[in-house]
Amino acid sequence: MGSWLDKQLEPTSAHFTYLILGTFLLFYAFFSDFIRNRLHLSEPPLALLVGIIFGPNVLNVVNPESWHWQDTVTQEATRVIVSLQVFSVGLELPKAYFSRHWRSVGMMLVPVMVFSWLVTAGFVYGVFRTGWPTALIISACLAPTDPVLAAAVLQGSRFSGRVPRRLRHMLSAESGCNDGTSYPFLYSGLLIYMGSSTGEIMRNWLLSTILWQCSLGLLVGLTLGHFSNRALRAAERRDWIDPAAFLAFYILLALLAVGIGSILGLDEFLVSFGAGTGFAWDGWFANKTKATHLPNILDLLLNSSMFVYFGAIIPWKEFVPRDVTPMITPGKLIGLLILILLFRRIPIVLLLKPLISDIRTYREALFCGHFGPMGLGGLFLAMEARAQLETGESIPLPHPPKHHPHKVAIETVWPVVSFILFGSTLVHGCSVAAISLGGHFMRNKEERAPLLAQEDEGLDEMVHEGGGGESEPSVSGDEDVS
Repeated sequence: MGSWLDKQLEPTSAHFTYLILGTFLLFYAFFSDFIRNRLHLSEPPLALLVGIIFGPNVLNVVNPESWHWQDTVTQEATRVIVSLQVFSVGLELPKAYFSRHWRSVGMMLVPVMVFSWLVTAGFVYGVFRTGWPTALIISACLAPTDPVLAAAVLQGSRFSGRVPRRLRHMLSAESGCNDGTSYPFLYSGLLIYMGSSTGEIMRNWLLSTILWQCSLGLLVGLTLGHFSNRALRAAERRDWIDPAAFLAFYILLALLAVGIGSILGLDEFLVSFGAGTGFAWDGWFANKTKATHLPNILDLLLNSSMFVYFGAIIPWKEFVPRDVTPMITPGKLIGLLILILLFRRIPIVLLLKPLISDIRTYREALFCGHFGPMGLGGLFLAMEARAQLETGESIPLPHPPKHHPHKVAIETVWPVVSFILFGSTLVHGCSVAAISLGGHFMRNKEERAPLLAQEDEGLDEMVHEGGGGESEPSVSGDEDVS
C-alpha cells in the first residue's frame, strides 16, 4: 500500500510552490480588507516574507534553482510584470493627465531622478569602494520608483483616500514613467564602464538610448495605444467583440506592447506606459471598465507571485565577504540602505517643492520624497546590467560566469541591488502602518478615531480642499478635470 501511494504522490518543489502560492493568495484574499485597511499592510512585503520563509534558505520548499531556471527567466518575468503594471498606470490616470501636470511629473523625472542617481552612486562608491562606473550602474538600477509597490499603497485602500488625489496621481505617473527613463542612466554607466571615448559614449547614448530606445519607444507606445482605442471603439460599435474579449483587450494590448518593444530593442517600459496612456487618453475605456477592478486582480495574481519568487531567490550567501567581493558585508549593506532611504529623494524633493506645482506643503514634499519604493523594476535593470556586462547584449548568461574580465562588477551588482530592493519592499510596504500609527497618536486625544483603522480624515498638513486634493477625477473616465 505504501509503495503504491508513494508512486501516486509527486511532492516536487514546483508542486509545493503551487500549493504555497495558492494558499497564500487565498488567505490574503479572505482577509484582504482587514490586512489593507486595518493593519495597513500591502501584499508585496507579505509575499516577500512568504518567499523567504519557504525559500531555500529557511524551509527549502520553494527552490527555483531545483527547477533549473536560468537568469533569463527572472529577466523576462520582471519585464512582463513591470510592463503590465506601467501600462495599468497609464490606463488609470485621469484623462489627458499629462496635458495639465507635465511640469510636476517632469520635475520628478529629471532633476529628482538625476539627483537620486548621482547621490546613490556616491553612497555605493563610498561604502564599497567600487569604481565610479560600477557605482553608476548600481545606482541606475535603484533610481526608478516601482509601480508595483506604488500601486499597492496608492490604490484601493482606506489610507490612499487620506492622501490628496493630485499627489497619488503624480506619484503614480512618476512610477509609470521612470522605469523606462532609467535606461539613459543605466547605459551611461555601462558605456563609461566599457571604456569608450567621450565622443563614442555621447554618440551611442544619444542615438541608441535617447532617440531609439526611449523617444521612439514612447512614440510607438502612444501611437499603438491611440489606434488601439479607435479600433476597439469601432469593434464595439459594430458588435464585433463580446464582453469577455472587451475586458481581456487591456491585458492583450499590454502584452503586444511588450512584444513590439522587446523585438525592436526599444524601451519596453516606455512603450507599455505610452500604450496605456494613449489608449486611455480620452477616458473611454476606463469609464467602461472601472467596476471590474482589473488592475487589483493583476496585483493579487502576478505581482504577489513575483514577490514570492523574489523572496525565494534573494542571494543571502552573497551578502557576506567572498573572494571576488570582499567589500560586501551585512553592516555595509544595512548602512547603504539607511543612507539611500534618507537621502536618495527626500532632500531634493524638499528643495524643489516651490517648483513642483502639485506639491503644496513641505509635509507633502516629505511624503513624496519618502515614497519612492524600489522593487521589481530594479530587479529587471539588474538583470539588464548583468547581461550587458556578461555578453554585451540584453540576454544574460544562464548563470554568472566563473571567469570574466568584468567579474567583480557582475558579482557586485546583483547582491547590492537585491539587498536594497529587499529592504525597500519591507520599509515602504510597512510605511502606511507607520504613518497611520504616528498620525493617530500625534492628534489630540479628542480628535482621534476610536480605532486606528477608523482614521479616514486627510493626513495632517496636506491640502485636501479647494482644488488641492479633489480637483482630479477618480478614474480617467470621469468628466471632472482640472
